Amino acid sequence: MTEGSVSGEIVVVPHTHWDREWYEPFQRFRLRLVALLDEVVETMEREPSYHFTLDGQLACVDDYLEVRPENRERVAALVRSGRLAVGPWQILLDEFLCSGENIVRNLELGLARSEKLGGAMNVGYLPDMFGHTAQMPQILRLAGLPYACVYRGVPSSVVGDSFAWVAPDGTAIRTQYLPAGGYGNGVDLIHGAGTPTERAAAFVARMRPWRGPEGSLLAMYGTDHSAPVAGLPGLVREMSARMDTLSGYIGGFDPDVSELARVEGELRSHARANILPGVISVRAHVKQAMGRAEQMVERYAEPLAALWGGTWPGRFLDMAWWRLIDASGHDSVTGCGVDETAQQVAARIAEAEHLGQAVRDMVASRLAAEVPSDGVLIVNPTPAVRRGVVVFQVAGMDLLSDPAGERVPMQPLEYAPTLLLDAEMDPALALSFIHGPELYGQQITGWEIDGDALVFTVARTSTAVIDVDEIRAALDGVTRVRIASESRRTVAAYVEVPALGHTSLRSAEWRSTPLTTPNLARSSLDGRVLDNGLLRVEVADDGTLTLTGQDGTVVTGAGRIVDGGDAGDTYNYAPPAEDRLVDTPVSVEIETWHTGPLIAATHIRSTYEWPASGREPFIGPDHARVPSVDAPDPTRDGQTVPVVVETRVELRVGEPFVRLRVEFDNQAADHRVRLHVPLPERATSSHAEGQFAVVERPLTSEGGCGEIPLPTFPASSWVAAGGVAALLEHVTEYEVAEGDTEGATGQELALTLLRSVGYLSRNRNGMRPEPAGPQIPTPAAQSRGLRSVSLALMPYSGGWGPVQEAAELFRHDFLVRPGAGGESAVQPEPQAGLSVTGEGVVMTSLRQRDGWKELRVVAYSDAPTTAVVTGALTQARRADLRGAPGAELPVADGTFTVPLRPWEIATLQFR
Repeated sequence: MTEGSVSGEIVVVPHTHWDREWYEPFQRFRLRLVALLDEVVETMEREPSYHFTLDGQLACVDDYLEVRPENRERVAALVRSGRLAVGPWQILLDEFLCSGENIVRNLELGLARSEKLGGAMNVGYLPDMFGHTAQMPQILRLAGLPYACVYRGVPSSVVGDSFAWVAPDGTAIRTQYLPAGGYGNGVDLIHGAGTPTERAAAFVARMRPWRGPEGSLLAMYGTDHSAPVAGLPGLVREMSARMDTLSGYIGGFDPDVSELARVEGELRSHARANILPGVISVRAHVKQAMGRAEQMVERYAEPLAALWGGTWPGRFLDMAWWRLIDASGHDSVTGCGVDETAQQVAARIAEAEHLGQAVRDMVASRLAAEVPSDGVLIVNPTPAVRRGVVVFQVAGMDLLSDPAGERVPMQPLEYAPTLLLDAEMDPALALSFIHGPELYGQQITGWEIDGDALVFTVARTSTAVIDVDEIRAALDGVTRVRIASESRRTVAAYVEVPALGHTSLRSAEWRSTPLTTPNLARSSLDGRVLDNGLLRVEVADDGTLTLTGQDGTVVTGAGRIVDGGDAGDTYNYAPPAEDRLVDTPVSVEIETWHTGPLIAATHIRSTYEWPASGREPFIGPDHARVPSVDAPDPTRDGQTVPVVVETRVELRVGEPFVRLRVEFDNQAADHRVRLHVPLPERATSSHAEGQFAVVERPLTSEGGCGEIPLPTFPASSWVAAGGVAALLEHVTEYEVAEGDTEGATGQELALTLLRSVGYLSRNRNGMRPEPAGPQIPTPAAQSRGLRSVSLALMPYSGGWGPVQEAAELFRHDFLVRPGAGGESAVQPEPQAGLSVTGEGVVMTSLRQRDGWKELRVVAYSDAPTTAVVTGALTQARRADLRGAPGAELPVADGTFTVPLRPWEIATLQFR
């Protein structure tokens, strides 16, 4: 090949990579986006050969048209012409920090709205995500997309610019890899040194080894927040190249993958590019909020509204999903932006949760209206009949009975105060507190004059009629006001609730019916031993736990808290040059809280002395705190702050795991706090759940690009290794590390509770060769203040199947609401909603769609399995990921079955 023989070899794809919010908050970036797209639209209308790819996310179009609504038809005309590529995503997400269902809804929304503009790009474009989830090929294929395009996370085994990316179910999709510069590999082609012909020849020489001897070469011309260069079409012609969209280039290849190298599962290698794994653990409160909001919408609001809610509250749920999808951006939920960006993301997530709560509570109120006012409604959010502990408040000292009149096992936990007010005051002031029948947030049941005191009695509900004028006429000589509430207490009860259904409990008369509660939870008087027959928990003097499972698996030293320094940033953890680990408390106090028979709980109060911070960085001339170029990596200073770590250890009847709630007030900076659990068996790998899959990971990570490959990984609902599992409420960073304890294996499962840093990116980070962004202070990323984490620990033997089942229960508590049907209401019979069973079959979504109820299930199984769906069903069918109807499914006696491949994601619709 001569220097000038590049005709037809280069395809230039002009584009921009648009981070909606990052080192500036959203609205400040949007101002720049509007200017950029004004220029793009005008240029494309002026230059018929101009093509542009708008970053694979429709959010850019939305953000632009909200400011320029008059340009909608101009944009749509360019999309229809095939020259402006939009979609298929609504937003470029972080795949590991949102749920699998969030990924599906993101794609669903982006595709549907792109089609209204003229059509979506047929490529699952994933240019800047910090690694890729295992099931993405199946998700893309089920949505009708035949191609993917990725940059980060590709392993060293890939030596060409395309490969077959294979999901756990076997789905393989042709994937374009962006080597040698990622989505900016063509920038030097346009802006580099030399003549256009020389630059073209240099580009061909650099990229041809990746493509092979034949085929055109992809030149991605664009970078973060970039605008097209003036005169680009003429420059491309001068190079004898051509211009196209990304979908135009990739769509020219046969989607058949039989001849391509295969890469299976998730892409999290450091071999080709930074994957910036520290984003999993920074600003942990945002990850917690995302987990809560997703569960609220996915597993409470939508399923309850679909089964029990009457008119479908679609607009409320659409708004919730819109906010969850917006928050899932790869510079949003990750926390690797400025503090203003993190605040805005947290607000969106909170709104999504509030919308879900509103729908949940609307449905629950409708059901509670059928339950007597001295009872409680209990709703099961899981798709199988469930026996377990529910906690709620009741009045008086009565027993509890179920709808069949059978006595229910019950345990008092706490007693609410009955005297709400007793004070000298002008009684006329107290009358101003009355609003209708309400006083102090409760309903007035009666009043009397007792000597010099006006005495009100209040309760949660009341039918009494209060005449304020009558009270006012009786106030002569009254100088004191007393408000007394009915006796109330918090209790635990052991109940059985139908699948995705509900039951109720109410006060009962005393009867001598014997109770049958297997495996009662018990605690020793000193709180040192808890046992429910399935798990035994012993508390050591240092506050750590020994767990003994029913199968004999023993975990010793669990729950050790380790604090170490962090000289990194929001992208990468980096240990200080001279670290000081603190894992031994100064003092430990152990107190019994509950002794059973349903809940046994112990409180551990451990006091530590943690280093206050790393070394103070250099203060620059603009007063920005930046590390001195002459200073070594920060070291932890000698000053310490006392930190009290409060741990609640709770064992419930019938549960093979122990619940932990760890809480502390973080007053230190530049550090990482982890909870360590020694492994009972030496592990060669770990298993972790997330995004419709269980992924097995090695104990090391592949390196190669310069970023130090730490073996820290994300887990969504659980992680298991070496005979012990951690059940999680939200995405959590973990590592299987060599421990410092005298455990049987020397290995420990380390869960990150907090990572506290002060910079978006450090120019000098010991774990990364170059900055990941601008060096901007992020004081809120130090995460000072109260930090609270809930999780559970479970010894196990054999496969991880029981862990998955336990996580389903741990993550989805019963929903409880007080009865609102009046004391004369008849206690309703238990009602089942929908049962979804089958070996390894997991429900991930249930909603109403186009007059059908739509259920999504995943086969968490390495072998073929069958989903069995039972309810008041008359018609059923398969559907694709976007809801398009598929094959009819026979229904018999309200049941239909669906055979599933291992790890298949299936969408089912029924009436």
